[in-house]
Amino acid sequence: MKEIMFVTTNKGKIASAQKDLNNIKVLPIEADLIEPRSDDIKEIAKHKVLQAYEIVKQPCIALDSGFFISELNGFPKAYVNHMLDTIGIKGVLKLMNNVQNRYSEFRSCLTYYDGEIMAFFESKSPGIISNEIKGIENDKKWSDLWYIFIPENFGKTLAEFNEEDFMNYKNVKEDSCMIKFREWYNDTF
Repeated sequence: MKEIMFVTTNKGKIASAQKDLNNIKVLPIEADLIEPRSDDIKEIAKHKVLQAYEIVKQPCIALDSGFFISELNGFPKAYVNHMLDTIGIKGVLKLMNNVQNRYSEFRSCLTYYDGEIMAFFESKSPGIISNEIKGIENDKKWSDLWYIFIPENFGKTLAEFNEEDFMNYKNVKEDSCMIKFREWYNDTF
């Protein structure tokens, strides 16, 4: 079985990688990576994978994600953790109070690097901001935004999803960055 090192401290991202990269053994390495100040998740993912490679000295992946709210000019963009630490999801709901256009999307970039080859895999997950916090804590959760994000074609937040919902959601977003990486990695190596 093929293996890949995944350097992150986010347990939700590790769980997703282990599930989506089902024929690749994901070897999680816990390390805090320094993110450059940038709105560009691809640029951040590039810097993270270069740092990750310096730590593990083997082929590895790093992932960066952002959350973009249309009506707020893309806020918080790549600054999700800072936003969650300051205004939190209650603050987002307050900013969206009485706003009709509730379109938002998660954007992700998974970057692979082996010392020579660097490859980028990007994806988007469109949806809307709910009117209130909904759902329960679960081990799949990447972010508290799951309590207020309703994916396109679903009538509930990610934090309200059950196993069947996650399977249906996975089938809807087969163009996820992890799936794209899995296909490329299997075809390339």
